[in-house]
Amino acid sequence: MAANVALGLNLGEFTENRAVRECLQWFTREKQWINEVHLQLCRVPAPTFLEQERASWFLEQVRSYGWNASIDRAGNVIATLGDGPYVALTAHLDTVIAPRNKDEISVDADGRFRGPGVSDNGAGLAALLAMARVWKIGASLPELPLGLLLVANVGEEGEGNLLGMRHLCKQSPLARKVESFVVVDGANTDHITTRALGSRRFEVLFTGPGGHSWSDYGVGNPIHALSRAVALFAENRLEGLPKSAVNVGLIEGGSSVNSIAQSARAKVDIRSESNQKLDELVDLLAAAVDRARDVENQRATGAKVSVKLKDIGARPAAALPENAPILQYVRVVDAHLGIRSHLDTSSTDANIPLSLGIPALAIGAGGLGGGAHTTQEWFRPEGRDLGLKRILLTLLMLMRNTVPGAGALPGPVK
Repeated sequence: MAANVALGLNLGEFTENRAVRECLQWFTREKQWINEVHLQLCRVPAPTFLEQERASWFLEQVRSYGWNASIDRAGNVIATLGDGPYVALTAHLDTVIAPRNKDEISVDADGRFRGPGVSDNGAGLAALLAMARVWKIGASLPELPLGLLLVANVGEEGEGNLLGMRHLCKQSPLARKVESFVVVDGANTDHITTRALGSRRFEVLFTGPGGHSWSDYGVGNPIHALSRAVALFAENRLEGLPKSAVNVGLIEGGSSVNSIAQSARAKVDIRSESNQKLDELVDLLAAAVDRARDVENQRATGAKVSVKLKDIGARPAAALPENAPILQYVRVVDAHLGIRSHLDTSSTDANIPLSLGIPALAIGAGGLGGGAHTTQEWFRPEGRDLGLKRILLTLLMLMRNTVPGAGALPGPVK
């Protein structure tokens, strides 16, 4: 209780500061500018692995606001304030679906944005740009012991496998200078992601000689084998805790209805809150694949099938302790702003720093969003300023109160 009171007094110092108040008011006063820059960035396509055009556009924006900014070896846009150590504010550049033309990003009559990526993660990137601009406007903000690092990173979605965040946390010269991460992903402010949902992704590839469906009948059939593997794996029941899920998200193979396929492949997504459970599910997948191959080859009267199980992605599970200072700061800010939020589990860029023992969480940028990863994705900017105020005040709390080197977390969850 005493700690919460102290944090509340600490927050009060910021909210009574004239420069901070001006910054908070700026989010409301400049909502039209924020909306316009949000739409502009969403019209620059950035599918995973092809984020370069949006990264260049983003770099130009933050430099125009007066930041020292560059693009690192992974393709992340990096903007720094001070020499470090830093608190990092990040948002991913890439989208699952890219707009085919600028007209696919539109505004409905009621002011709702519509189009691929407008919420995930147009909202997060717009928040970074708003923060970059307001920080330079608020030149008389209180002096703080930690600097601010803004990162628009690549490779968060799908098979990007968090490559931008991996580079930042492991290979980047800045890796040892970041004390904590606030990840902005999506819009809604009703959640705080503190548990990193782990995942393993695989490609299953069966191959065989192929042939004519009549004259070559009896040779091993990759599609039959793959179908059997999927069925065997899907029969595993996932009940109780830790919560886990499996999904076969893509199947392809064959050339015609009257041909025995030469190859068949599937992509499999395995998720769990526990790294140990992930390992168990991977073993079950491998067993199903081997069993399917053996059954198909036992049935074949001709040439056999072979199989390869290729690892195409891994995201570690991890958790932020409930007494972590970074979480306490967000909760104090939420209480001040009247935001009602709950803790949740999700797969975000925060997986990487959390798995390395670096305090991190993910929150929404403000406004409302939905339809993520579809062409009908939408974002409503009403109330966005509340989310931006939340981010600013949380950053100020972190930059004021973090003791360099003192925030390391326990190891990853098992």
